[in-house]
Amino acid sequence: MLRLENITKKFNIGTIDESTVFDNFNFQVKKGEFVSVVGSNGSGKSTLLNLVCGTITPDCGNIIFNDKNINKLSEYKRAKFIGRVYQEPKAGTCGNLTIAENMALADNKNQFYGLSKCLSKKRVDYYKTLLEKCDLGLENRMTTKVGALSGGQRQALALVIANMSDIDLLILDEHTAALDPKSSDTVMRLTDKLVKEKGITTLMVTHNLRFAVEYGNRLVMMHEGNCVLDIAGENKQNVVVDDLLGKFYEISIEKGN
Repeated sequence: MLRLENITKKFNIGTIDESTVFDNFNFQVKKGEFVSVVGSNGSGKSTLLNLVCGTITPDCGNIIFNDKNINKLSEYKRAKFIGRVYQEPKAGTCGNLTIAENMALADNKNQFYGLSKCLSKKRVDYYKTLLEKCDLGLENRMTTKVGALSGGQRQALALVIANMSDIDLLILDEHTAALDPKSSDTVMRLTDKLVKEKGITTLMVTHNLRFAVEYGNRLVMMHEGNCVLDIAGENKQNVVVDDLLGKFYEISIEKGN
């Protein structure tokens, strides 16, 4: 489904701050995979997501999505088939609009906006059935402005919204990092439920090693622009957090830390 082929990406080219994140980097995600990506700061995790979503473009190499080269495809056009939930809960929703209005905007994604009403009782009832999966009572607060919600509630809403349209790939960009432990667990359970129900291909970057171990069917660890660990299937099921900590420690020793 998704292939990054021979990707090179540098920042601040020609300055004393020039840095190379990827040098001839290759990576692929198969249809239906739920890939958890971990790694230290600067390992290339965020750059990977930004390349896939079109926030940045590669200096060299190709990004292939469903057998089509999308290098020149703009970020907003990629949003038609890629959903993204950000680390900051405020990023995926509009705080000045109600829950129902936010969902109506997502419901009409990729469609022509005419002068007809964007909200109807039938559609609001449908939105309520989607929100019931969150187990947060959001279905009873359809007229509440999203800005009044807690971080966990807002992130749960962002997850539902990201999955409302027929996307091919869900990008989770450290989407629990800004939440308290209880809210993080709630959002991850919801994530797992939605991903399994729709069978959607998912790429999740996280600093939470427990979540990386417990969720998904493939785990990738990145370091200095390379995949230093890539396990799936039964091997992934047998991994524990201490295994990942051991790998981090091994890398640290190799680098003289």
